[in-house]
Amino acid sequence: MWEYAWLIIPIIGLILGWRTATDIVGKLTFESSLWGAFQIALKITLAIAIGWFVFLFKVIKLIITLIAHAITRAKEKKAVSDYARNAANGSTSGAAEPTDVTGQRDSENNDGQGVQQDYTEEADRLTKAAEQGDAGAQYNLGICYYNGEGVPQDYVKAVYWFTKAAEQGLDQAQCNLGFCYNNGQGVPQDYAKAAYWYTKAAEQGCADAQYNLGVFYREGESVPQDYAKAVYWFTKATEQGHAQAQSDLGVCYCKGEGVSQDYAKAVYWFTKAAEQGHVAAQSNLGLCYEEGRSVPQDYAKAAYWYTKAAEQGDAGAQCNLGFYYAEGQGVSQDYAKAVSWCTKAAEQGLAQAQYNLGFFYENGQGVPKDYAKAVSWCTKAAEQGLAQAQSDLGFFYANGQGVPKDYAKAVSWYTKAAEQGHPDAQSNLGFCYCNGQGVPQDYAKGVYWYTKAAEQGHPNALEQIKKFMGN
Repeated sequence: MWEYAWLIIPIIGLILGWRTATDIVGKLTFESSLWGAFQIALKITLAIAIGWFVFLFKVIKLIITLIAHAITRAKEKKAVSDYARNAANGSTSGAAEPTDVTGQRDSENNDGQGVQQDYTEEADRLTKAAEQGDAGAQYNLGICYYNGEGVPQDYVKAVYWFTKAAEQGLDQAQCNLGFCYNNGQGVPQDYAKAAYWYTKAAEQGCADAQYNLGVFYREGESVPQDYAKAVYWFTKATEQGHAQAQSDLGVCYCKGEGVSQDYAKAVYWFTKAAEQGHVAAQSNLGLCYEEGRSVPQDYAKAAYWYTKAAEQGDAGAQCNLGFYYAEGQGVSQDYAKAVSWCTKAAEQGLAQAQYNLGFFYENGQGVPKDYAKAVSWCTKAAEQGLAQAQSDLGFFYANGQGVPKDYAKAVSWYTKAAEQGHPDAQSNLGFCYCNGQGVPQDYAKGVYWYTKAAEQGHPNALEQIKKFMGN
């Protein structure tokens, strides 16, 4: 094509500049027999020169217009909704509802000092544009009011401006308006209106809205519960790289909700989200490698992904990683690290981590042996209903370890654990009834609880039942 440029370039210039060149040359008059021929040549030369000047001017103007348009669109799309959820310990977790509208605006550096810009001037500018009906300005002004940037935080005004932009069809404004109705921020909580605006935005391709709408269908919020539709909208969002949707779609495949159970696809989507740094997906992917779900069982890879999630503060992953260090599973055994990770999870209130930490103090693994601390952590876990912790706490009270001996409290905790089916607690409760420790002696109840434990194969309970049958 380039070999014809010598012909194309003059033609373009000629077309664009001919009229102007004709006007200029027409005003020139000379008395010469050669003037006619010279006039034509002059017209052509001027036409090409003027035409190319006009052409270059139009190109430069177009480039400037495109850059300005891109900057405006970037501002309109500045704020997106942010979501977070926790991974469950021991099983793949479901999704949480959207948690916040975020609209972090640009910050500028002042002489390299990293001082954030004053948003007041920008808020004033946005207000003027918003009042003239500019949808992008209305949206961004809503973000300013939502986050309190340049103006006092005011959810009511945020909703007002989101509504203005949403009614003009701006998808992110529709999504954020749905979020405000979902959470009752600036308006009375109204799931139906939230679903309405999420749908509007989702149908325009807004990934955040598609994910939120998927959550509504999965949970049955103001719409009939429909796992298939949840999967449909999650999938739409995943196609745009939405990490939360990828993670939740993995959960759907793992649990067979709205789709046929397929661990391979679950691992695929968990991996997609995990590689984007999504904490729950990292934890769930670690679980898949631990249990060998559609992938070869690999404790080292499980530990790798648990570590990724744990470093982001996921309590379940921290607890699992602590267990790995205690057992030397996928990592070198290191009780100090086991205690460190379990402590992080325990301080977040995870019952299993609290129990494990109590176990470390009871046995002096990674920490000096300390029955009082063991009882303290065990109590925290027991109060959350963890059967193993309740059983062990009963044992502490029965034997006076870390607490004054108290058979009544021992029976109380044994009973709580026994009613959840814990065999050690059932056997110990049988002993208490048979020997009248903490309760009036009652052989019938003692045999009852020994039998419950024996049915689960508890060795001491089986031995006691044999003795009763022998008598």
